Amino acid sequence: MGRVRSNKYEKFRTRMIEEQLLPRGIEDPAVLHAMEVVPRHLFVAGALHAQAYGDFPLPIGHGQTISQPYVVALMTQLLQLTGKEKVLEIGTGCGYQSAILAALCERVYTVERLKPLLARARRTFDQLQIYNIMSKVADGTEGWPDNAPFDAIIVTAAGPQIPQPLVDQLADPGVMVLPVGDQEGQTLMVVRKEAGVVTTNAVESVCFVKLVGIHGWKAA
Repeated sequence: MGRVRSNKYEKFRTRMIEEQLLPRGIEDPAVLHAMEVVPRHLFVAGALHAQAYGDFPLPIGHGQTISQPYVVALMTQLLQLTGKEKVLEIGTGCGYQSAILAALCERVYTVERLKPLLARARRTFDQLQIYNIMSKVADGTEGWPDNAPFDAIIVTAAGPQIPQPLVDQLADPGVMVLPVGDQEGQTLMVVRKEAGVVTTNAVESVCFVKLVGIHGWKAA
């Protein structure tokens, strides 16, 4: 029975890549491989396993969501990881994005403000024997200064502006990907730091949950 279930989800992942990722320009072989092997369904509630590979976000509790597969793949591809980087993730959520990053870089440092979400994500990391993820509960808008600088930073919630502490903690050279805008809709931005110069580039329109913190939105 276990093997049948495994085959079913492998087919779901293959279909996800063929129908959602490749047609939209996800072409980095390493990103595609990570999306193919990381079991996305294990990061959502059992009742949602059958929907885990659909082209839409899913609820993970506490008013948070797991982004649709395409958005996860796009943000990851924009980081252009080579396998040697130290990456900061703001907003662990269920841990799926963390696991994708962990397959593509040397170490992930992930920050989540909601303790129950991080506790669940850690259990999934342990289940999957992913050991290169460091995590903590904190205000993600302040980054993780004790372990800075970071070669790459990814933010999985949207704030009204780019948090300055994250810019400060970005290595030079370094790249950050994050959504920025109001609470109705945002733009996915790529921030690059090179030779002391910070540049920003808009990628496409997105819709994320709020980035709550000192340098984001106030908690409700």
